[in-house]
Formats: sequence, C-alpha cells, structure tokens
Amino acid sequence: MTTISAPSLLSAKKGSGSRKFKNSLATVLVYLAFGIALVPLVWLLYTVIDRGWKAVTSAGWFTDTQRGVTFSDKGGGVWHAILGTLEEVAFCAVISVPIAILVAIYLVEYGGGWLARVTTFMVDILTGVPSIVAALFIYAVFLATFNGQFAGVYASLALVLLMVPVIVRTSEEMLKLVPNELREASYALGVPKWKTIYRIVLPTAFTGITTGVVLGIARVAGETAPLLVLVKYTPNLNGNLFSGFQASLPLMIKEQVNNLNQANSGTAYHLDANGNRVAGAVANYAPDRMWGAALTLIAIVMILNLIARFVGRFNKVTQ
Repeated sequence: MTTISAPSLLSAKKGSGSRKFKNSLATVLVYLAFGIALVPLVWLLYTVIDRGWKAVTSAGWFTDTQRGVTFSDKGGGVWHAILGTLEEVAFCAVISVPIAILVAIYLVEYGGGWLARVTTFMVDILTGVPSIVAALFIYAVFLATFNGQFAGVYASLALVLLMVPVIVRTSEEMLKLVPNELREASYALGVPKWKTIYRIVLPTAFTGITTGVVLGIARVAGETAPLLVLVKYTPNLNGNLFSGFQASLPLMIKEQVNNLNQANSGTAYHLDANGNRVAGAVANYAPDRMWGAALTLIAIVMILNLIARFVGRFNKVTQ
C-alpha cells in the first residue's frame, strides 16, 4: 500500500495554487490589453457619431449632392459620393474577388512548385505596397502611356492591387483550416479533385472567405491616394465610371477639409446688404459635412460586415 507523505501533499497544493495565480494573472492581463485596445476605437466612434450625426440626419443628405454648395451654405448631400464609392469598390471587387480566390485555391490545393513560391512571394510584396505606389503604377500605365483621362475606373484598377493580397491571404488560411479528412473521403468515393474543391472545400470555408472579401472591401473603401491621383473630385453627380471626374466619400472628406482651411485662412468673406464683399468670419458648414461623410463611410463598411455575417449564417455546411 502506497502512502503519500505530508510534504508531497503540501507541495502539490502549493503548485496548484501557483498555477491558479498565473492563470488568473494572465486572464487579467488579457482583459486589460483588450480594454486598452478598445479605448481608441470607442473614442473614435463616439467622436465621429457625435460630430457627424447632425449632417447625416439632415434633410436631403442621402439624396442631394454638393453641386453649387460652398462652405458657408447650409444643406447639400452625399449621394454623389456614395454612388461613386459604390461603383468604384464594386468594380474593384468584381475583378479582385475571383482572381484572389482562384489564387488561394491554387496555392492550397495545387501549389508546391516554383510557381507557387513565386506567387506567394508576389502576394507578400503586394501586401506591403503603399496605396500611392499602386496609384502611380496605374497612372504610368494607363494615363501617361496610353493617354487615358481621369476616371473612376482607373482608381478601381489601383484598388485591385490593394484588395487582391488581402483576400488571397485570408482565403488561403481559411482553405487550410478545412480538414483533410473531408478531401480524402471525397477522393475515396471517386469524386474528382475539382469537384471536391467546388462541392466540399469551398462551402466549408465559405464563411471565412466571405469575411476575407469584406475585409478586402473595407481595406479599399477608405483609400484616398488612388482617388486623388486617378479620378479627382467633383461636387456633381457622375454615374459614369469610365469618364470624367467622380466623387467618392474619401474625396468628399478631403474636399471639406480644403473648405475648412479656406474658411480659416482669413480670405473668407460674406456679402453685405449692398452686395459688396466684406472680409471676416462667416458661417462654416464644412466640418459638419466632413464628419457626416466620415460617419456615412463607417456605416457602409459596418453594413457590409453585417451582410457578410448574415450570409455566413446560411452556409449549408456550417449548419
């Protein structure tokens, strides 16, 4: 019969207490780090909502444009910027999503040789490319070389270079999480590899891939550099993605910042009773529209995330 000495019991109890203390300490540190990381996010959202709510809830905000509206004028809307943003991002997504998902499928399911290594290397490079470099590349190819004119389509092409690596990396990781047993069971039943990928692998990773697509869209929706270089801002409504200046939410924010600087530069004036220009302080509604456009952009990205989660709930494999 084996007996346990008192010192052994005491040492085991002491070790157990030490592990509990370390576990509790680690839990506290994790929650503390989470709280610290959450502070700037909550602060940012509160600031944008507090300063932009007035403009967003004003009459005509989602139906009017900024045509003929100066910083000293009330009113004006964001419809022209919303339309431009949706068109540019949608065109970018139409190109980026199929390419990125196919690249991810190749790297996970077929890759292994030198081509896969080169592809991975190029994706890594694109991940770190600044947006201004992508914009200058499109400018050099399409505007400088082929004499193209400023248009939203060129901004979309620059955004493709920024969106593809995000979706590739996310989709690649999601495909790797699919258990190999599912693939092997499908192969054992005589199902071809392409059909296994189409009917088993992709539906299993559907939720994660959708999240990656939304992250890619959120990545490019707020980009400003390609828009400044390739399309330019207009306060008018332009639904033609392939011709002319076109507004977008980031460019509208930038334009309102310019209006704010103009009003604060001392060159602002107002008209007196006789119609003469009189220098001095005037009403400035540019900050309201600036914060309102920022809140609208955040709301669009949030809606896209909610749509992605809603679609993920109806994934037939995860159900």
